[in-house]
Parts: sequence; structure tokens; C-alpha cells
Amino acid sequence: MKSTSTQSTAFSAIVIEDSRLAREGLMRMLKDFSQINIVGDADHPATALELIQQYKPDLLFLDIHMPGSSGFDLLEQLDYSPLIIFTTAYSEYAIRSFDYHTIDYLMKPVSQTRLGKAIDKLAIIDENVDPQNTIEELRPVLEFKDKLFVKDGEYCHLVALDSIRYFESCKNYVIIYFDETKAFIKKSLSQVESRLPKKYFFRISRQFVINLHEVKCIDLTIQNGYEITMMDNKTLDVSRRNGEDLKTLLSF
Repeated sequence: MKSTSTQSTAFSAIVIEDSRLAREGLMRMLKDFSQINIVGDADHPATALELIQQYKPDLLFLDIHMPGSSGFDLLEQLDYSPLIIFTTAYSEYAIRSFDYHTIDYLMKPVSQTRLGKAIDKLAIIDENVDPQNTIEELRPVLEFKDKLFVKDGEYCHLVALDSIRYFESCKNYVIIYFDETKAFIKKSLSQVESRLPKKYFFRISRQFVINLHEVKCIDLTIQNGYEITMMDNKTLDVSRRNGEDLKTLLSF
């Protein structure tokens, strides 16, 4: 990833906006920001997809509501996850926008000042760090009684954090287990873990983060490790490296 406030290399960007006037206006404003290098623009998701596949830009300035297809539809077709600054006249999409690598969500008409504040957020991105990890780390740690909006395909859930038994890593997704159901979110387990209160959640292995209030019992294994039984009777192995930390955490 490219630029910080002390780096001269710019973020490559594509502007996607179906209104010609809005698109050209945004591109004019972006000329004032040396950290943005516009490599293309498009007026429809179909043409935008071709440009994105060609240039693999670091950043998209993306309208959401476009004829025939939405900005979200476009993002679902990509084989990588660019940073996104959404530009839209519709505030109701704000929550869903943060399912992606969203830097900011700008309401139209976009002012130069507001655009500048969004671009300033790019200064946090280190070229040697996964940008989404950096974004997640800047978000506040959740409280145990908080509720989460979880979108899983066509289904949306409002989940109480304290009702989640555990999180499981599954390739490019994390599975959240709560109540009598489970949901998939497109994040890494490390990104999820960074938002969780450490007093209540513990990473027992590369694959699982558990809610300590949902632990039924802990048993020693033959190899002098630990095995946890959760309230739903699922048994989980604790990695040897994390076993002693867990023992200390749960001891007087």
C-alpha cells in the first residue's frame, strides 16, 4: 500500500460515478491532493469493473446508487479488496458500507473540506501493513453489552456481543456463533479480535476466539495442554502457547 503523510508516492484511484457533472467535479477537487493519483473514471459498474481489473487501484471513490447495478454489486465482483471512499446521496447505506475496506462515507454534495478530511485518513495507512487491519485498530474496542449489526448474505442480525459464544476463522471469513444460529462475515479473525474487550474474549488458537463467560469447563489433555468445553458442549483445543496465558487469566 502506498502513501502516508511523509511519503511521496500516491494512492492510485478510480472515480466511479454515473453523473457526469458529479464525476468531473469530484475529479477536479481531487487534483488538489497530491496523495491521490487518478488512473481512471467510470460512469457504470460494468465499465468500472474493466478498469479495476486493468489497474488494480489502491482506492475507489465509489457512488452507491447507480442505474442497473449498485456500488455494492461491483465490490462483490472484485477479486481483491481496495480501500473505499463512498460518495452518495443516500444516508441509509452507511451501515452496510463498513462491510468493506471503507475509509469514509461522504454525502453529496461533497465539499472540498469534507473531502480533505476523508483523504487525511489515508495518512494512517502504512505501506507495510494490511490497510484493513490498520482501519480496524482505529475503531473503538466494543463494550461487552454492545450490539453488533451483522450482515450475512441476504440476512441481517442485530447481535448482542455478550451472546456470542465464539468466533471461528474460516478461510477469508469469520463465523460468529450466537443463540441457536451462526453468521459469516468477511473479515479476518485478527480484525475481529482487535475490536473485542480482552477482559471477556480470549484467543485460544489460530482458529478460535472464545467468550470466557461461555466456558463450561477446562480439562487437561494427555499432552499437558488444555481442552475447553463450551456451554453448547462444543470442545475446543487450546494451543500450548496460549494455554498458560488462559490459565493465568482465569486463576485467582
